[in-house]
Amino acid sequence: MNHSRTVLDFWFGREPMTPARFAARQPEWFGGRDAEARAARDRVIGEQFGALTARAAAGELDAWADSPRQRLALILLLDQFPRHIHRGTALAFATDDRAAALTLDGMQKAADATLDPAARSFFYMPLQHSEALDVQEESVAAFRRLRDESPPDWQPVLAGSLDFAEKHRDIVRRFGRFPHRNGFLGRASTPEEIAWLEAGGERFGS
Repeated sequence: MNHSRTVLDFWFGREPMTPARFAARQPEWFGGRDAEARAARDRVIGEQFGALTARAAAGELDAWADSPRQRLALILLLDQFPRHIHRGTALAFATDDRAAALTLDGMQKAADATLDPAARSFFYMPLQHSEALDVQEESVAAFRRLRDESPPDWQPVLAGSLDFAEKHRDIVRRFGRFPHRNGFLGRASTPEEIAWLEAGGERFGS
């Protein structure tokens, strides 16, 4: 079985991705407002891909980095799938650094250049999740290039992706980390972080 293809087909679907389809799938990918639907999606991902995600975390699938699309599948297993399978726990973020390293290395090798706009957006997503400001700046630059280099019909929806990249960057610039993760990671929040969270500070679906 081609496990990397199974990951990509599940995440993106088998039909060609269009801007409208990309926009419509945002709630599935990022949680949306329906807690019951989000929990159901999390269970499906855990049941279908929990074992494969664990293998990726253990380094057993590192050879996937040798091709752009397999690298993307590995990035999804290290970055997106844990956020569903382990939502609300420290394990949701445990492989973030490895995912970001795969992204940065892949960008140096121009692996992202072979991907369509939707795939590129998830190729870059680990950069948004980093708590290192220099990586966040790289994230904003990558999402800006993605918007500018994509066909005109893609640019409005990708402007939204750039906006989220900037929001992530601005939080790390302000606090040096993501305050909403503190409780999951056993970190003490500062008074400023507590006030910001209580005032509705972004939690990004966690």
